[in-house]
Amino acid sequence: MGTSESAENYLETILILSKSKPVVRSVDIAEELGFKKSSVSVAMKNLREKNHITVTREGFIYLTESGKEIADMIYERHELLSEWLTHLGVDPKIAAQDACRIEHVISKESFEAIKRHIK
Repeated sequence: MGTSESAENYLETILILSKSKPVVRSVDIAEELGFKKSSVSVAMKNLREKNHITVTREGFIYLTESGKEIADMIYERHELLSEWLTHLGVDPKIAAQDACRIEHVISKESFEAIKRHIK
């Protein structure tokens, strides 16, 4: 899909926040990720230019179809890899950190093979 790891993380964060909040704003993303609001604003501009998000006049951020597709893919990888590593005996906190790194670099083919093996 040609998106950067940073863009994937932002999209995944928007997806996760949208599950628990009625609306997602840049300040919510900044708080969740521990980033400055100015950094998040630049990232949101880039995601908007790539048509991965829309932002209303009120500052509410919504995933577009392409943004949701990327976010869903990354979120599925994160959840499955975290769960799998934890099942293998890795501390849950370390498993989540490792899954966060792996989810961006693993090929679709390798991920699907792991998924088939686990299920």
